[in-house]
Amino acid sequence: MDAQNSGKLNRLLTELGDTRLVSSRWLRVHGYSNSLVARYVGGGWLVSPARGVYMRKGGRLQWEGVVRSLQVGEGLPLYVGGRFALVLQGHEHYLRLGDAGTITLYGSERPPGWLGKLSLEQRFEFLGKGPFDLPTVPVSADVSEKALTESGLAWHSASPGVDALVCSTPERAMLELCDDVSGAALVYEADALMQAMTTLRPQRVGLLLRHCRSIKAKRLFLALAERHRHAWLSHVPLDGVDLGRGKRALVPGGRLHPTYQITLPGDLDEHLA
Repeated sequence: MDAQNSGKLNRLLTELGDTRLVSSRWLRVHGYSNSLVARYVGGGWLVSPARGVYMRKGGRLQWEGVVRSLQVGEGLPLYVGGRFALVLQGHEHYLRLGDAGTITLYGSERPPGWLGKLSLEQRFEFLGKGPFDLPTVPVSADVSEKALTESGLAWHSASPGVDALVCSTPERAMLELCDDVSGAALVYEADALMQAMTTLRPQRVGLLLRHCRSIKAKRLFLALAERHRHAWLSHVPLDGVDLGRGKRALVPGGRLHPTYQITLPGDLDEHLA
């Protein structure tokens, strides 16, 4: 291999590190032709864990590296939200058995097809843009904290020594979870999680409520927060928050919440840990 191509290979291997993946599209954009990539694979420097994506031979295929590659490498407006964002922030013991292995992604663009073909213990679930009308935040290594904060997002490291990922803050993740609720079993789960939400930031809650399009999510969120008598609730600014009109039957035959006019299971206390 000549010096020029050897230098390109070394730069690529440095870029990849131990957990990074790059797509065929990324490689083309950065000057790596299909034939050159084929040579790297044939020479034992790269492997392809799924068609259309590559990593360093001997690298570790981990969900954290996959998400980091999508966000910072591919520049896709995807973030970890809802249920799995709460798992990352220490609430996995409140979730249904098995859900801790489902990584819930939100964003304005669908993830690439190769994502679902990787041999990972976890699986990915794409839930679309979610219930908010906030502008899309371009995800990159230098995205400002202010831009993330204004959308209820933040950098979060899944474990020590692992690169941080863009995730929903607990305030946003709880509203996303409430939007995904259908039926009593998911209400029990949301209620158990809300019980643990003792330190939510009222101004951030107010901002997200104003930008949330889901009447169901807002009513359920507020009803559960009131049920657990969280101190922050009285400081949430509700000016400009549209809670809709009329009753919402979330659970058939359930008990109607007197303030937020949404039906909840009558046996919520029996399901709390």
